Amino acid sequence: MKSGEMKSKFFSHSRLSAFEQCKLKYKFRYIDKIIPEMEKTIESHLGKVVHSTLEWLYRQIKNGFVPTVDEVIFYYSKAWKEEYEEGIPIIKKGLDSEHYFNKGVQFLINYYTEHKPFDDNTIDVEKEIELSLDDTGEYKIRGFIDRLAMNPKTGEYEVHDYKTSGNFPSNEDIENDRQLALYAIGIKEIYGKEKDVKLIWHYLSFNKKIHSKRTDEQLENLKKETLKLIKEIEATKNFEPTKSSLCHWCEYKPICPAWGNKPPERQTELGDF
Repeated sequence: MKSGEMKSKFFSHSRLSAFEQCKLKYKFRYIDKIIPEMEKTIESHLGKVVHSTLEWLYRQIKNGFVPTVDEVIFYYSKAWKEEYEEGIPIIKKGLDSEHYFNKGVQFLINYYTEHKPFDDNTIDVEKEIELSLDDTGEYKIRGFIDRLAMNPKTGEYEVHDYKTSGNFPSNEDIENDRQLALYAIGIKEIYGKEKDVKLIWHYLSFNKKIHSKRTDEQLENLKKETLKLIKEIEATKNFEPTKSSLCHWCEYKPICPAWGNKPPERQTELGDF
């Protein structure tokens, strides 16, 4: 960086969501940079492996080869074993790792069956998006789109996102979703502000797709709202914990004072993303 140049401050949707969910969680992760003893649950493990399998599938397709469904499941099984950590927390009583493994298999079979022969004009997978929230470029959002496609019939760019959650969203949840809407802004900055962008969520637990769009006015308002949230984060001095049902899946629960636990005195480094 040249002398006098402004250094950009990068935020991600997950970082902003952590602050909204629990200010203390935000502090532990992004300020104190504490590495938790167990960084994931069985649900996050399932989500990560399913995402990586679909990424692999579309990379093969982009290279001119369409794997069979058996090859997809073989890749998933191998990735599951390689990424699995002994002692990974399983929050829901009566369930085991085999249950979650089999869920992933079913997700992939259903997805494969619905989308074969995969002629949806995929442009990229895990595409990095970077966009400025202000005119000076001081505040930026960075993220990765699960899959980006361009519909040749409609001319629309499609932002695809895979969800392995067992909770189905309400219409309000979809209309207020920040992550994919921010990605839509990034796509318009790359391919042209006049381009139409469709937001598509794949809720794999329900084998359903949800479609939505944002107007240019909505996207401009979102930039302002997101910047306002970032300014609130920067101005926060007291990072109080917020107890909720989400605490059971939080990697920082073992050190959270809201649950009668004590944070470590010495802290270790953790990356921002």
